Amino acid sequence: MDQEEYVERVLALIERIPAGRVMNYGAIAAVVGVGGPRQVGRVMSQYGGSVPWWRVVHADGSLAVCHDGGARQHLVAEGTRFRPSGSVDMAAALWSPEELEGVPDSVGGP
Repeated sequence: MDQEEYVERVLALIERIPAGRVMNYGAIAAVVGVGGPRQVGRVMSQYGGSVPWWRVVHADGSLAVCHDGGARQHLVAEGTRFRPSGSVDMAAALWSPEELEGVPDSVGGP
């Protein structure tokens, strides 16, 4: 897969994350099937402004520190559940594309 296709697949997957739900960088890499969390982070830093970037969090539910803390505001507005520690409640908010079984997509779905 070339770089342009990789970027398109990462961004297409992020666009599908529903409001109030999140994915972590590693899970995105696993679904795309190439690279790892750092590569997804690089895509997000260079091209992620056009997708709901705030729905991508660290594996422990902590938020990226970019955008002056704007991720928390977006997530709260969408009803995303948080833990008392301030991190996203990953048990409640983690999303997987398998939840959309039967819905065609451009990231390897039916």
